[in-house]
Amino acid sequence: MAGEMDCASLDPMPLSLVIRGGTVYDGTGTSGVRTDVLVDGDRVVGVHPVSDDVDAEIIDASGLAVAPGFINVLSHAWGSLQLDPSGASELFQGVTTEVFGEAFSLGPSGPEFADYMDSWDIPEGARIDFPRLTDGLSHLERLGIAPNVASFVGGHNLRVLGAGLDDVPMAASALDRVCGVLDEEMADGALGLGTALIYPPGRFAGTAELATLCAVVGRHDGVYISHLRSEGDHFLEALDELLELARGSGARAEVYHLKAAGQANWPKMKLAIERIERLRSSGEPVTADMYPYTAGGTALSASIPPGYHAGGPSALMARLGDPAERARMAAEIRSLSGDWENLYLGSGGGDGVLFFSDVADEVPARGRRLSEVADTLGLGEVEALLEIVSRDPSTGVAYFMMDEQNVRLGLAQPWVSIGSDAEAHQAVAPWADAATHPRTYGTFARVLGHYCRELGLFPLGEAIRKMTSLPADNLQLSGRGRVQPGCYADIVVFDPATVGDLATYADPHRYATGVQEVIVNGIPVVRRGRLTGATPGRRLRRSG
Repeated sequence: MAGEMDCASLDPMPLSLVIRGGTVYDGTGTSGVRTDVLVDGDRVVGVHPVSDDVDAEIIDASGLAVAPGFINVLSHAWGSLQLDPSGASELFQGVTTEVFGEAFSLGPSGPEFADYMDSWDIPEGARIDFPRLTDGLSHLERLGIAPNVASFVGGHNLRVLGAGLDDVPMAASALDRVCGVLDEEMADGALGLGTALIYPPGRFAGTAELATLCAVVGRHDGVYISHLRSEGDHFLEALDELLELARGSGARAEVYHLKAAGQANWPKMKLAIERIERLRSSGEPVTADMYPYTAGGTALSASIPPGYHAGGPSALMARLGDPAERARMAAEIRSLSGDWENLYLGSGGGDGVLFFSDVADEVPARGRRLSEVADTLGLGEVEALLEIVSRDPSTGVAYFMMDEQNVRLGLAQPWVSIGSDAEAHQAVAPWADAATHPRTYGTFARVLGHYCRELGLFPLGEAIRKMTSLPADNLQLSGRGRVQPGCYADIVVFDPATVGDLATYADPHRYATGVQEVIVNGIPVVRRGRLTGATPGRRLRRSG
């Protein structure tokens, strides 16, 4: 694998840091070995005992696990890191690399994309409208950030560049131009193409259009990663679309947050895994990632059929203001037919939709279900949903759609890595006053604590591999994901007996426990459980 070849042994040299006496897990899935880790500058230069009188900063890891820093395959911290460079909610879980690109990325952008994003709830002071992705990632690095960052090119970005916000096929000339942009981004180290095909305008891209884009990704040996067109009623068909796109283009393939949504679809999880396994057995590089929760989190407006989003957020709001249009929306949401992802029905109705915050006009909603809020408003559930979106289209909710046994089944697969699908920031105002999913603070610690230690779903070495060398190799992040001589010194030191998540849906802004030390590129960013304020994070490029 690429990471193994790039972590060649280096001759010993003067040391800047020694992590002494911990049980070292090198990231490959093997059992831990009690020894020392030797660091000079930004690299690991040895993994072996060293004398007591060494001239270097010493971190005592006695009784603790030492592992490569964790790689978050699905991060939305591109905005929060511009305002809070710590990424503390994930840094305190051992995450040292944040990977962006589900639908959106920090470029490429044009005027229409910038106008479109102005309608989203982007933190004040953060930017997304960069001419190229490389500009956006370099901007983060110049600002100074604690974790490393890397990114896919967002499918929404490309769709708006080529076809605006309309539900129309991209013209051939526009598609050719967009492919040129994607080719340039891939040549400059983008990881691949990232789509989210339940959300407009990305959903408006047909399979043929995606195939043309994936061919560009395949020429660079990159990854096509996607929030599938359906995770519910058409889950298997949507998975087949991704697999065929990868097979036809030569691109690697990954499924974002693998899940079967809606109780009627839960049996499909096993079938989906079997389909992926069959393709993997034939040599196709297909993988997936997951978060360890039974509820997803996204906008309440995602429950409105895609066609009503055509033309962008302003067009949606105009339609919501038309009583006849709103009645048609309600009828479609209640309908069991349709080829779109009906999150409301997938959650079993209003009892399965949980609000993260109060809604406009001081309607109490935080911690309450849509069914309860509807009663407060004196409306039916679907009518309340549409009324709330009309007041605030950025309202976020949790959709309880998944089965716990399926979460365990998916996490147990050796080709599944971990992604939080969340921002990263400190648990202080304004962040602590905002709505969020507990996965923001708990994803990686929950895998280590609940699923590994408490449930015994996999050994600790395997849990670490799923967060380190597996994503590093899949994404071709050279020298990352391992504690081996020659690799970059991204390292986490944690207590296997206490690591765990504390964040809940009712009280989500709670840091995980058990992580003591975090090092990024050889620089401590967490010491003895506290932020150091250092910002050694770098923009990472795909190798080759």
